[in-house]
Amino acid sequence: MSNKDTGTLYIFSAPSGAGKTSLVKALLAEVDGIEVSVSHTTRVMRPGEQDGVDYHFISKDEFENMVEADAFLEHAQVFDNFYGTARSSIDTRLAAGADVILEIDWQGARQVRAWKSDAVSVFILPPSREALRERLRGRGQDSEEIIARRMRDAVSEMSHYAEFDYLVFNDRFETALQELVAIVTAERLRMAPQRARHAAILAALLA
Repeated sequence: MSNKDTGTLYIFSAPSGAGKTSLVKALLAEVDGIEVSVSHTTRVMRPGEQDGVDYHFISKDEFENMVEADAFLEHAQVFDNFYGTARSSIDTRLAAGADVILEIDWQGARQVRAWKSDAVSVFILPPSREALRERLRGRGQDSEEIIARRMRDAVSEMSHYAEFDYLVFNDRFETALQELVAIVTAERLRMAPQRARHAAILAALLA
């Protein structure tokens, strides 16, 4: 956040089943002035999801057209589906002063950092492989074969944790949530945003 009119871009990444989505939802309820970018995806809508709220659900042809038009800030294939973040929506929200969270994988994180080097990145990990496996199984949505595949992909995903600015272990949910709140609070207290936000007070103090 370099001035009072520009928000901070956050990158949140985690292996499937680490609890990222639940933590982000709780963070939004805890902190004002922060929102989640709604990504585009070609995957099928799950029960309880809403188009335009959880994701923008589009066809593979539509997705490929957006790629050709360079409409995505980042995009990647995860399992058999495609996910992407529309460039225009991010620019608009940051310019309006909102802090924006991108929930993307490590591949997308690399693409975003190449575009915006001051993005703040957070990697969320489970406390153990056993806990991750039980969380995936507890969803009741996937077969054992798919869970095994997700576990293999999770190990590959987790190997990129060191590329991020912050590391949070989601063992106790409330502890992990408070750590995320602390990260956002600390970023908002950095010199550049504080000087812009409190310019009148600083001027009065030094007059």
